[in-house]
Amino acid sequence: MQCRPHCGACCVAPAISQPFFGMPRGKPAGETCVHLDRERRCQLFGDPRRPQCCGQFLAEPAVCGDNREQALALLAALEHDTRPAGVEGA
Repeated sequence: MQCRPHCGACCVAPAISQPFFGMPRGKPAGETCVHLDRERRCQLFGDPRRPQCCGQFLAEPAVCGDNREQALALLAALEHDTRPAGVEGA
C-alpha cells in the first residue's frame, strides 16, 4: 500500500527511543515529530539523518486502516501493546 496523502500517523503515534536529528531526547508516543510539515509529510524522507525505524516502516492496511483516524488508533494500540513492562504509560 502507498502512504496516504496528509496522514502522518506514523510520525505521531509511535515512540522513537533513540535520539535523532532535531529530537535529541527521541520522540514520545503521541507527540508529533518536529520534521512533519503542514502537509503531514516527513521532511527527512531520503535524508541519512532520518531514524532507521522510520525508514523501515511500511504502510499496510493492518496498521494504517482506511483513514488517518484509524491509523492513529491502530498505531497507538500497537505502541501500547508492545511497550516494555515498567515503561511509563504501560
